[in-house]
Amino acid sequence: MTITINAAFDSGNIVVDSIDGTNARLSIRKDRESDFFQWFHFRVACSAGDALELAIGGLEASAYPDGWPGYAACASYDREHWFRLDTSYDAGTLTIRHTAEGDLLWVAYFAPYSMERHHDLVASVAECEGVTYRCLGTSLEGQPIDCLEMGTGDVQVWLYARQHPGESMAEWWMEGALEKLTDPADPHARSLRQKCRFHIVPNMNPDGSRRGHLRTNFAGVNLNREWDKPSAERSPEVLCVRNAMDESGVDWAMDIHGDEAIPAVFVAGFEGIPSVTVKQSENYQTFQKTLSSNTPDFQTRLGYAVSAPGQANLSMSTTQIAERFGAVSMTLEMPFKDNDDLPDSAQGWSPERSKLLAHACLVTLDQML
Repeated sequence: MTITINAAFDSGNIVVDSIDGTNARLSIRKDRESDFFQWFHFRVACSAGDALELAIGGLEASAYPDGWPGYAACASYDREHWFRLDTSYDAGTLTIRHTAEGDLLWVAYFAPYSMERHHDLVASVAECEGVTYRCLGTSLEGQPIDCLEMGTGDVQVWLYARQHPGESMAEWWMEGALEKLTDPADPHARSLRQKCRFHIVPNMNPDGSRRGHLRTNFAGVNLNREWDKPSAERSPEVLCVRNAMDESGVDWAMDIHGDEAIPAVFVAGFEGIPSVTVKQSENYQTFQKTLSSNTPDFQTRLGYAVSAPGQANLSMSTTQIAERFGAVSMTLEMPFKDNDDLPDSAQGWSPERSKLLAHACLVTLDQML
C-alpha cells in the first residue's frame, strides 16, 4: 500500500515532495512572510504493520539547525497520548522510522495544542467561580486575544504564552497553571488567589498557531521583538496585552516558551536592563533557587548568556516589563527534546511534564509571596 500524507488542518505544516510506497520525502513550509521554519505537524494514512520511513529535508537552513541532533519526533494515534519515534539526523535531513500500529498516525515537532483545545480551555475556565474573562483585542486575522483573570489580592501577576506559536509546550503549561489555580481544594491556589490578581493569556499568537508557524504572526513578525514599539499594523497582539499591563501594573510576570536546542528547563531574566534594582535581582535569583528545590525538572546550569549591564534588548517582553514596571519578570524555557537530567525515553519532554512544571512554578510563587 502507498501511504498518504496530509497537513490541511489546524497547526498543520508539511510539504510532500515525493512518496514511494511507505517512504516519503518531505520539507517544511516557511512561516508566512518570513524565513523561519522548524515546526511540522502532519498525519500519515497507512496500514498497521507498514514500515514507515519519513525523511524531512532542507533542515540545515531551518531556524535552529542545532535543535535537530539528539531530537526525536513526537507521534500519536489518538491525538491525546504523544510518544517519541525512532529519529536520526544527518546532513540536513531528519529521518523518522516507525512500524505502524494503526491506520492513522499523527507526527509533530511537539505535541500540538490546537486552537479548538484553546477555546475549550478558555470556555471551561471562564465558567469557574471567581474567574473573569476579557478579550484584550484581536489578532491581524481577527482572532481574540483571550485573557482570564482571577484573584482578589494586590500583587499583579501576568502569565502569557505562545508568542512563538510553534512552542506548543507553552500552552500545555498554561493548561496546567489554570487547572491548579481554579481548583477550589488546592491550598496553594487558594493562597495565591488571596494574595494576587492573575492576568493569564494562554495564547498570544492565535494566527501563527492555526497556520502552523514556528515563530511569527500573520505578518511574519516575531512578537517577542515588538514590546518596545508594538503597532496595530504589525503586532496588535502585543499592543493590546501591553496596554492592559499598563492599566493594571505588573509585579510578577512569566513569559512561557520552548527551546529547540537546550535539553533542559531554565529561565532567562532581565539582568541587563538600565534600571535594575537589587530587590528585583534578589527575588529573581530566589525564585530560581526555590523552583529548583520544588521540582527536579528545573535547573540553573544551562541557559542563555546574560546581557551586560545596560545592554538588555528592551524589545523583548521580559526585559521590557522589568524595566517598564520594576517587575520580577522571566522567560521560562522548556525543551523540545528532553530534560537530560531526568530523561524519559518514551515521551521525552511532554504535555504532562509541562503541566506539572506549571504547578511547581505556582507553588514557588506562593512561597515567594
